Amino acid sequence: MSRERKTYGRWWTGLVLLAMVGAVIGFAAQSFLAMHIDPPIYPGAGVTRVGLLSDYFSELAGTPADTDVYYLEGEDPGATTLVLGGTHPNEPASSLTAITLIENATVDSGTLIVIARANRSGFTCTEPQEGYPQTYKIDTPSGPREFRYGSRGTNPIDQWPDPVIYINAAGQALAGAEVRNLNRSYPGTPDGNLTERLAYAIEELIRQESVDVSIDLHEASPEYPVINAIVAHEDALSIAAEAALFLEFDGVQIGVERSPTNLRGLSHREWGDTTDTLAFLVESANAAQGRLRGATSADLIVEGKDSYYVRAAERGLLYVPFGDDGHSIDERVGRHLQTILSLLDVYNAYATDTIELCDVPTLADVMATGLGVYLDPPASS
Repeated sequence: MSRERKTYGRWWTGLVLLAMVGAVIGFAAQSFLAMHIDPPIYPGAGVTRVGLLSDYFSELAGTPADTDVYYLEGEDPGATTLVLGGTHPNEPASSLTAITLIENATVDSGTLIVIARANRSGFTCTEPQEGYPQTYKIDTPSGPREFRYGSRGTNPIDQWPDPVIYINAAGQALAGAEVRNLNRSYPGTPDGNLTERLAYAIEELIRQESVDVSIDLHEASPEYPVINAIVAHEDALSIAAEAALFLEFDGVQIGVERSPTNLRGLSHREWGDTTDTLAFLVESANAAQGRLRGATSADLIVEGKDSYYVRAAERGLLYVPFGDDGHSIDERVGRHLQTILSLLDVYNAYATDTIELCDVPTLADVMATGLGVYLDPPASS
């Protein structure tokens, strides 16, 4: 073979390889950019206005941590409630519950404030080496609707590096990676890292709006001891206990945990200590988070079925029952919605100023029709 032909062949080989590299880079760039686009939320008739978290702390404006705040204000005055979803974006029932409220709930008296993507930065990445999908879909009458599945913490692109040991504003020493965990960063600080400033802004919202009841929505792996539970600050513990009793009457098994005093930085502890709100955190069971799961997929996120967890339950290794039906996103969101309603019902029984929510589906409603009925985009979208 002549030297010219060899040179020509190498030239074509290099060109093909270059094209392949360019295609891979292009796909990666497209995927990266797509993760930074928020899937739409469609405010329902009950939403009276939409603001930003930076309205309460201007230093958050223009950062990846700034996020939308939805207000549902009743015609009559009353109590103010904050529902926080998306503290951990790999716990999808929390953000979906918040979105369900935004798109369906109305308020007769009082004010409901909802944040669906509390740690918005965390929705722009996934956990390293976990094989998480970037998105999952909920079937609605109009067709599948896509949502982002994210990471437990702030995107490292937005806040780096992690220290070896993280000491938060409450003085708690934690593993370094917890520096990006919103639910270890309260009460936050105005001159701290991005996650600490986010925590500070949320506390500022609670203070400036004089929020009476604050509910932080979460999920946990089936082998985690605090699961299907309400965690409450001691000032709110009696409300949690009574709400759990009513939930049990309705067939919803749920535990009650007192907020620990020796673990600082968590919402239910710091909100209760540093503001005047009654602070709660609610957990449901998400198999996609656990260490005993099989293949990680969008189906696991939505359907909540996993044969490995069935076997683990048979061996008594879990803190929640786990059968062949698993724990679907319908069930988990329905539990959160019913728990919110129960907490507010008990609060209203003792409070002078109350909050009256309407058009909020219960667990039975969601299980009967499917969650997608309540997340169907409007025809104009």
